Amino acid sequence: MSYVVINVLTVPGGRGDVLEQRFTNRAGMVENSSGFEHFELLRPVEGTDQYLVYTRWKTKEDFDAWQSSQAFQSGHKGASRPTGDGPAATGSSIWAFEVVTEA
Repeated sequence: MSYVVINVLTVPGGRGDVLEQRFTNRAGMVENSSGFEHFELLRPVEGTDQYLVYTRWKTKEDFDAWQSSQAFQSGHKGASRPTGDGPAATGSSIWAFEVVTEA
């Protein structure tokens, strides 16, 4: 049974392009993690300023190992940001699910 984690990111107006570019620039970091199955960055179409970061893992333990990894820390510390450029997201919450059925 797969484990899905959705990170809900609140992205203020005008920062969506910045967020998308940052995810593009660090592409490949999560894909090499043990147990990783799938990634998607979902852009809101209307009615919200929240992006969804969807990741799918073989197990919860695989996700936990990713969060504890050096690659995760490197990707989230902001070192790749231009000087003076703050976070693209102002809030974050995590939703976690087990896959019960799929087509």
